[in-house]
Formats: sequence, structure tokens, C-alpha cells
Amino acid sequence: MKALLLWPIMPNSFWSYQETLDLAGLRSTNPPLGLITVAAMLPTDWEIRLCDRNIRHETDEDWAWCDIVIISAMIIQKEDFRELIQKGVALGKKVAVGGPFATSIPEFPLEAGAHYLILDEGECTIPMFLEALARGEEKGIFRATEKPDVTHTPIPRFDLLDIDDYMSVTVQFSRGCPFQCEFCDIITLFGRKPRTKTPEQMLAEFEVLYQMGWYRYVFVVDDNFIGNKRNAKVFLRALIPWMEERNYPFPLLTEASLNLAEDDEMIELMVKAGFAMVFMGIETPDVDSLAGIHKEQNTRHSLVESCHKITRAGLQIMAGFILGFDGERTGAGKRIQQFIEETGIPQAHLGLLQAFHNTAMWTRLKQENRLLDGLATGYQGTLINFKTTRPLGEIVTEFIDAFWNLYEPLPYLKRTFRHFMMMEGRRPKIKRGFTWHEMRLFPAVCYRQGVVRSTRFLFWQQLSAIALHKPHLLYDYFVALCFGEHFFTFRHEVKAILEAKLKTLKQEEQAKEKEEAINQLSRVS
Repeated sequence: MKALLLWPIMPNSFWSYQETLDLAGLRSTNPPLGLITVAAMLPTDWEIRLCDRNIRHETDEDWAWCDIVIISAMIIQKEDFRELIQKGVALGKKVAVGGPFATSIPEFPLEAGAHYLILDEGECTIPMFLEALARGEEKGIFRATEKPDVTHTPIPRFDLLDIDDYMSVTVQFSRGCPFQCEFCDIITLFGRKPRTKTPEQMLAEFEVLYQMGWYRYVFVVDDNFIGNKRNAKVFLRALIPWMEERNYPFPLLTEASLNLAEDDEMIELMVKAGFAMVFMGIETPDVDSLAGIHKEQNTRHSLVESCHKITRAGLQIMAGFILGFDGERTGAGKRIQQFIEETGIPQAHLGLLQAFHNTAMWTRLKQENRLLDGLATGYQGTLINFKTTRPLGEIVTEFIDAFWNLYEPLPYLKRTFRHFMMMEGRRPKIKRGFTWHEMRLFPAVCYRQGVVRSTRFLFWQQLSAIALHKPHLLYDYFVALCFGEHFFTFRHEVKAILEAKLKTLKQEEQAKEKEEAINQLSRVS
């Protein structure tokens, strides 16, 4: 069997870092970890080709060569996902699909014409799919009734990647999260009982990357790295000597809940193991809103103090924030801006609230008859897909202002500097590669921020201060400035799209008011 594995195009978004990638001569942020893990689960006698369409497009020869096409996607990739399914069917190829989008909304790939839906987690459903193929079945939907034991998950096929085209490479230690945030689809997809790989599995994956000569970021893309604290600490204690023996070949980043601040030992182990960044879902500084979405873990201690504690230990924080919660008070956008300035968080992922399919929030809103047409995508240019408790126009206006102000170059440079200067913990010395990608990126950023823009004096002043007082953080600090280039550009796109949608929204409201006034006059007459 000849299988062509396709990863659809990822539109420009907060996480695409497109401007920064272009400056560095890179093509994509992260590889399709799910697809290369699926590739490792397929029969060894299958011939496999992988095309990440963010790196290169498949050729006509690839289509002619294959017997079956296997496509995975997230919801933000839905347009290209649909087109690939339809193209495969039109060319007479069998099309199999899977991934989080197909699992959440299987009607979408079915309507596009997919023959096989390999849903839920592949460890359970890929064997079902292979058995159906062996029986000669032309179609099938394969679903799991339980969560798999990930200690049997094979090492992903990193060898299928054009690995030097990525900014970071991804691995996964655990799946699932113990919390019950109402808007989150993680517990719907992967459950509330975090399942982890063994330390031996993880070290084997790291060893493959090490032998391949990888040196940029390794993103441990867990739903919540500390969801199972005991197992996470066991893994970290095994990882530390592995990293030490190899002189810390690459920096690590991951996602974790804010209650990390409550565990000094975990923080210390993460820093010692080479973690440099951690993404956290803070969502909002408004405690009432946090309680309303059942994110109690963010209400137990001061949010500012929790962030400061993690930063002081040596971990750079990236954080997620959301506007549009039920009962949200006017000025939430300003309060989020103030919080980000106070904590100095450089990369703040600000989004409008979306009701994702089959989440607790989606179910509640459906029962309340508040859902609107349109799929939640998580893209910054997408409007809220339900009836909000305060005027939608007010929320969107606050969002536009907040996103624009957060990524004004001067404030971004100032808070990034404060964030790194706050770090007191001594990180291990992580090996940093300096290839032609860095040689392209670093001078371009120096020119933009240190010569062209009004940030020029502050840029050199702060860069010199970091080099003098925090030389071990200089590389990461500069990379954070490089990420800023994407946000400085992307904010223009977001503002233009949302202002156009806001204009349309106001026109629709005015037309509705006019129609109601005419109807009222008709009734009176």
C-alpha cells in the first residue's frame, strides 16, 4: 500500500509567526506530530510519503503514486482540508481522515466525501481501520470507546520531516487535563485523567532528535504538562542527567496550568531540565469570570504573584487571554492590558471567546438557544459564535484596541525587557545553534528595531543591559524580540478584518432596527 499523508495549509495566525519565519528563512512553526505518529503505527510494508503543505505542496506525481490519502487537520485548517478531500475523491483515491477537527465535527469530512473517518485517538482506531481495509471495506467510521495506554505509542517518524524548515519540533509526554474549564475541548477529546508516556519513551524520542542534529526549540505539546504531577517529576528527574550528559542540546517549552506556581519542586526540576518557556491559560484577571468558566485553579492565589514567582525562577511565560465571557464587565480589555503590563508577559495570546463543538460551554449555550451559525476556529479574526451577555460590538472594539496596543513595538520591547530582567533563577547553559537562519534573522531584527523604528535607542540600551547583566538570557531575549516582528505585522491584519466585520455588524443592526420601526408603524396604522 502506498500512502500519501497530507497536513493542510495553516492560515496566518497568532501562532504562525509568519513574519519571523520569513525573516529567518524558515517555513513553518511546528511539524504535524499527529501525522508522523500515525505514520509510525502503519504497517511496515507500506510505502509512505508525507507532505506538510506549509513546507511544500504535494506534486501531481505524488497523487498518481499513492493508493490512499490520509489527511489530519485542526479546525483552523478546514478550508484546505475540504479541498484536499475533494481533490482526492475526484482523482479516484481512497481518502482517510482523522485528527481533532474530524473527531469533533465528523459531518464536515463526510460531506466533503471522505471514505474513512479514523476518529478519536489513533492507537485505538488505526487498527480498526487497517482491519476494515484488509476485509475490503470501501468506507467506514472508526471510533474508540476508551482512551488508549500511551505507554505503547511508538516513536514518531521524525525522519519523514524536512526538519530544518521548522522553528521548533514537537513531542508529547501526556494527554488529558484534570481540570474542567467550560470552554476547553481538551477534556472532550482526551479526558480528565492525564495519561503519560514513560521516561524511557520520552528519552528515546529526544535521542532521535539529538542524533538528527536538532538544536532549536523542542515543544512538549501536552495539554497540561503538570496534569499528572507525580509522573511529570519522574520524567524530569530522568531527563536532567540526559540533558547534562549531552550539554543541553536544545531548549524546551511546554504548556502547563498556573498552579505550577504552587509547586516549587516542579518549577526547579523544569528549569534544571532545560525548560525555557511555558504557556499558561490565564484567560482573564477578572475572578468572577474565572469562577464562571470553572477555572478555579486560577483563583486560589494572586495571579500577578503566581506569574512573578514562575518568571523569577527562570521560566519565560507565554499566556492566553480571552474576551467575551458571560457576565464580563465593560473594560475587560483594558484590565487584561494592565495585567500583561504588570507581569511583563511578552507573548500574550488574546482571543475572542469561541464555543467549540461538544464542550460544556457549547452544550450549555445550545440548551439556552444562544449558539450562532459558524464554527469556532480560535483565529483572532473570527467573531464570537454565540449571543453574548454584553453588546458584541463593545467586546470586539475592546479586543481590537487591546490587541493593537499590546503589539505596539515600544511597549512590547519594554515589557519583554522587564520580563527577562525579573528572572533570578540560574538556568543551565543550553547549547544554541547559530546557522544561516539566525544569520538572516538577527541582523534583520537589529535593523528594524535598532535603526528604522522609533524603538532604536531603547533597543540598543536594553540589549546592552541584558548582555551585561543577564548574558545567559541574551539568546532567548533576542528570540522574543524576533517573535515581536510577527505580532507587529499581524495586528494590522486582525484590526482590518475585525473592523470590517464590526462595520457589517452595525449595518445589520441598523437594518434590523429600521425594519422593526417600519413594522411597528404598520401595526399602528
